[in-house]
Amino acid sequence: MKFLHLADLHIGKVVNEISMLDDQRFILSQILDLAKAHGACALVIAGDVYDKTIPSEDAVRVLGDFLTEAAERGLKVLMISGNHDSDERLAFGSGLFEAGGVYIGAKYEGKIRKAVLADEYGPVNFYLLPFVKASLVRYYHPDEELKTYGEALRIAIGAAGVDWGERNVIVSHQFVLGKGDLPEMAGSEKFRPEDMGTVERVGSEVYAGFEYAALGHIHSPQEAGGPQIRYAGSPLAYSLSAREIGQEKTVPLVTLGGKGEDVKVDLLPLVPRRRIRHLKGPIAQLLSQENVTDPDDYIYATLTDETPVPDAMDRIRSVYPNAMKLDYCNSHTRALEELDLGDIAGEKSFDELMGDFYGKIIGGSPSEEEWAILRAAAREAGVIS
Repeated sequence: MKFLHLADLHIGKVVNEISMLDDQRFILSQILDLAKAHGACALVIAGDVYDKTIPSEDAVRVLGDFLTEAAERGLKVLMISGNHDSDERLAFGSGLFEAGGVYIGAKYEGKIRKAVLADEYGPVNFYLLPFVKASLVRYYHPDEELKTYGEALRIAIGAAGVDWGERNVIVSHQFVLGKGDLPEMAGSEKFRPEDMGTVERVGSEVYAGFEYAALGHIHSPQEAGGPQIRYAGSPLAYSLSAREIGQEKTVPLVTLGGKGEDVKVDLLPLVPRRRIRHLKGPIAQLLSQENVTDPDDYIYATLTDETPVPDAMDRIRSVYPNAMKLDYCNSHTRALEELDLGDIAGEKSFDELMGDFYGKIIGGSPSEEEWAILRAAAREAGVIS
């Protein structure tokens, strides 16, 4: 049996005020083509299907079209909710969808939903465990001793009645440690691992015994404790972080043989409609004809010009119409990063303070017109009278 493992679609995502819906339609269509080309019979989607708990009509339409086309191509879909999804909304119509081969595990109600597919070796049991908090597991299993997140998942899995003599796949959306190590973040996740308490982390050993654990939650594709426990990663870059720009996005093609046989995972490359690229240099260099490539890409431009460039973003967008962000990196911005404002302030007056700050950051002294603007702003803020 072959299936594609997806996660963190975040349909409806907006990056720097630019909607990614067209890009998502493009990459989802590409995924369907990959499924056909490689003989996959199913798509496994490990949560964060939408970017918001209340998705837009357009986002719902994108998902609906994707599921409809998957069904028309004879693909089964096994999908769970993530922390960004509304379990109620994602679960709507799930009983009806099942008749079309779409299985949705959106709500944990004391038992993990199971969907069974089959191939020449027999049944494959897919356990659809949506994003779940320890408190919810405790609610449905009040007699169990539950102190950690890992224990909560063990209890939930234990209550599923897994037949370990058969082939089993679990679909899960949690923060999983790979052999005790923190996963590599992409930058578009809306949390930082250092801000999370240890109770929110799950050891990968909780998935021991499953032929494959299809994980969602982390946007960088990677193993989490072994080749059969894997984060698919998001299908597109969703931030301008250095870690995510240029990251090669893939979709795992998972091949199951008979019980006890090794599971094969092939990472199929995904080619976005538009890449996100970070360009750095003087504006004249960035816009010179010999340096312009793929102008329709999403561009994050960092200008190294020593003085601000008038209408810089308009000039960038005249060549790169989908430019997302512009900032500067020059001697002034570096000085600002190194500046200790406490050393500047001391017991100085407003004029002394502004004069010193202007001299350190811009060089020289403010003009009379600039002084008038600074003092007017300070009076409005109540800094001076």
